[in-house]
Amino acid sequence: MKKITRKKHLEMMIQSIPNHPKPDVGLEQYSTPSFIASDLLWNAFSLGDIENKNILDLCCGTGIFTIAPVLLGANFAIGVDIDINSVRLAREVADKLNVDFVKFINKDICDLDEMFDVDTIFQNPPFGSQRKAKKGRDLKFVKKALGFSANVLYSFHMASTEEYLINYYQNNDLKITHIFRYKFPIPNIYEFHTKEKKDIDVIVFRAIV
Repeated sequence: MKKITRKKHLEMMIQSIPNHPKPDVGLEQYSTPSFIASDLLWNAFSLGDIENKNILDLCCGTGIFTIAPVLLGANFAIGVDIDINSVRLAREVADKLNVDFVKFINKDICDLDEMFDVDTIFQNPPFGSQRKAKKGRDLKFVKKALGFSANVLYSFHMASTEEYLINYYQNNDLKITHIFRYKFPIPNIYEFHTKEKKDIDVIVFRAIV
């Protein structure tokens, strides 16, 4: 297992991680693009939130925010996802890349009762990008994050809900220190999609818990 020391190498590694094998529209399964994931992870690394830290990745999908932190020097990382197919693939990817000190758990976060000793949490939950999607599911992940020992939270949300979310975070004693803004490309992977891709404005909050 070789440590990554450059951002471009980080992005190249993330590009090698496959997307969700059987994406479920009900779970809003869209893999985080490598250019977004590498930018956020490099910022987190620069802010001291990864190296020698214990990482938890909620809604881990195929393991981008579980595997990459370990390659950036994290002590270990745990990924949790409700989708068994994604978890299986994440395990295969970690083995293929010879990444040690990672663990993947197939569970709904609502049923996650283990109390992990972690420093930093990453989460890219369903955030309501589809018209028929249930709104507010991302807040379930924020609430869950509050139950762990982590000091720092990185959480993806729809940019259109920014004002509401800032108030929500403040009301839950979460101090937002940084807001990262991205154009998140939604690819044509579901039968109801009519465009090749659609860009969605998303934000990622870095908050001190």
